[in-house]
Amino acid sequence: MTSASDALRSDLAHLYRRAGFGATPAELDAAVTAGYAATVAALVRPPSASDQGVLATPPPQLTVAPPPAVKDSAAQRKAYQAQVSSEGRALGLWWLDRMVMATNPFPEKLTFFWHGHFATAMSKVRSAALMLRQNELLRTGGLGAFDALDLAIARDPAMMIWLDENQNIAGRPNENFARENMELFTLGYGNYSEDDVREAARCYTGWRYNHASDAFVEVAAKHDNGVKTVLGHTGNFDGGDLIKILTHTDASHRWISTRVWCRFAKTITTDPVVNTLMTTYAPQLNIGALMSATFTSPLFLQTKGELVKQPVEYVVGALRALKLRAGNDIYLGYLQSLGQVPFEPPNVGGWPFDDGWLTTAASYTRMKFARYVASHGDISAVADEPVSARADAAAHLLSVDTWGTQTRVALAQVAQDPQALMTLALCAPEYVVN
Repeated sequence: MTSASDALRSDLAHLYRRAGFGATPAELDAAVTAGYAATVAALVRPPSASDQGVLATPPPQLTVAPPPAVKDSAAQRKAYQAQVSSEGRALGLWWLDRMVMATNPFPEKLTFFWHGHFATAMSKVRSAALMLRQNELLRTGGLGAFDALDLAIARDPAMMIWLDENQNIAGRPNENFARENMELFTLGYGNYSEDDVREAARCYTGWRYNHASDAFVEVAAKHDNGVKTVLGHTGNFDGGDLIKILTHTDASHRWISTRVWCRFAKTITTDPVVNTLMTTYAPQLNIGALMSATFTSPLFLQTKGELVKQPVEYVVGALRALKLRAGNDIYLGYLQSLGQVPFEPPNVGGWPFDDGWLTTAASYTRMKFARYVASHGDISAVADEPVSARADAAAHLLSVDTWGTQTRVALAQVAQDPQALMTLALCAPEYVVN
């Protein structure tokens, strides 16, 4: 029979898996003492300048280098490409390490969520410094008002390069950002018309990223000052006006609430719980309030085992559990094979999610990764136990409630070898699925 303490520990482990990357036994012990509501409040807060793990992982030194000019030599182009590759790799490893080391994992988990929502890739932006700037924007603004976050993203240099905002001028509007901001960022597909896209693009005309000054600018001569009509609203709107219109619609309230529920709780876009979440989110577009409402919803605790860990979540969680740092290129290699590298989403729609990660190739890569970290990480909490207790010790270390019958039989067969047991435990469905 499950005790109240065991049930609370299970609920808190679930919270840490969704609001972070899993919990260590010590973190769960402290959370059980604090209680569920207090733990949610402690997690769902902005990043702290005094977070010791964050202080231990300062970002790399990066430069904002302009793209090669037509007159540049082949050697100059080669040097630029080498810099882009080197700094991009350093940036990816830095963020992985920060996720692993952060004392409060929630700001990093939320930043990763927004990175997939406002998906932007190093492959086109070609500047690790600008990608880092966007990353910091998502982290510092990710718990505030969504209209402010969307406006900041619209003016963010990396996003402007990614969606060709510099090509959006009066008379020849470029629709890329206008379309994606409606379809993916604020409203969701089907909640706007093609006329809305065309008119919205006119609102953003004249917005620029100036490479020379490294700043966002509004070029009045390139802006369309005519009257526009978007979603039934008519006026001489600019981009800021438009974002207020988009983000304050019922469609946007539903879209953002649904995205949060689907990524942190359960992948059902028509879940009735969204209606309840909207009542918390809509009045002030408060993302922090939406996240707290999500994690404290009674229905949230009924979503155990409903989400497959994304590769980054899987890798970071394993490294945190086994006390390994992420400053090793091999981890980027594993993530490349798994199909999810930070700062390299495949397109503006971001990465697939949930059972899209359950492929034969992914299973093989997880096994290779698990074998590597089991042989390099700290598994003393398992190895020091009697053979008969090692499977349960592995579950405790990985904050898994319990192993299913088939998994327990498999683990018993290799219990004499702690590394082999940890390898299998890290590949078990009870660990791969949240």
